[in-house]
Amino acid sequence: MRRTALAIAVVFIGLTAAAAGRQAASTATLRWFKGNTHTHTLNSDGDSTPDEVVRSYRELRYSFLVLTDHNFVTPVDGLNGLFAADDRFLVLRGEEVTDRSGDKPVHLCLLGGSGVVRPQGGTTPAEALQRDIDAMRAAGAVVQINHPNFGWALSAGDLQAARGAHLIEIFNGHPQVNNVGSGGEPGAEALWDAMLAAGATVFGVASDDTHELKRPWSKQAAGPGRGWVMVRAARLTADAILEALRRGDFYASTGVELTDVQADARGLTVAIRQQGSTKYTVQFIGKGGRVLEGAVASPARYDFRGPADEGYVRAKIVDSNGLIAWTQPVAVRATSERGF
Repeated sequence: MRRTALAIAVVFIGLTAAAAGRQAASTATLRWFKGNTHTHTLNSDGDSTPDEVVRSYRELRYSFLVLTDHNFVTPVDGLNGLFAADDRFLVLRGEEVTDRSGDKPVHLCLLGGSGVVRPQGGTTPAEALQRDIDAMRAAGAVVQINHPNFGWALSAGDLQAARGAHLIEIFNGHPQVNNVGSGGEPGAEALWDAMLAAGATVFGVASDDTHELKRPWSKQAAGPGRGWVMVRAARLTADAILEALRRGDFYASTGVELTDVQADARGLTVAIRQQGSTKYTVQFIGKGGRVLEGAVASPARYDFRGPADEGYVRAKIVDSNGLIAWTQPVAVRATSERGF
């Protein structure tokens, strides 16, 4: 008798099958590297010189920093000569491609790549966004969409239509970027879910968008240490960090620290580094931002049920002081298996 069975195929969006194999073979060699992907200096609208900015992040014990001045690539070779140390600290080249369509700001970070990418423009924000993405990918860069709610510039529809971006900011430390949305407008995390629900492969980042070091007391100053990524790689090199970002082997955080994130054919597991008496809630989130399950213990495990229930699964970890970590999504899809 012929029958058709439905099997779950897990597509490792944030942890590719190849990367999973490498990790299984060499887990001991992999490390977490803390970094910021959105940083300004006096070469655009920051208030401090490149060496002051880099020194600040070095002293904050970051592992890497990407300098992303507006429409300008700040040279990093000399800075690495002063501040870099093998597997301890590294400065990467970058640029914030700063575009506009009408009164809507369209900003993206070029991470790595070559040359300077000029704003491409467009008659609509969606057109400008896509043209900028295309130009940045042609330059060989990892492409990050920045603060989509800044100036309420990018709608869910604009983002769902975009093709080719690797990353989107779901938290930005600047005080005027409307991270959480309001007045009927979705927050940046909900916009990320809209992209994922539409089938995009895009990873969520947290960043500082640093502009100011001179006013550390001010809540209105866009300073360092507010949001970052923790990238998993074997070595602290530009190629290793950029490739891990490109494939989604990292998590984003505003303060919660994870010791491990693992996805296999059956589920997703996250382990939390305990900080003092802090308590934690883990939410496993599926298609469209729906909370599938919650947990308070670490490690927390979610077992996949099938694509009809989930579409994709990601974890959001919130601590009792309001700090958050976000893991990358794992797609859950169905395949048909025939048997007798």
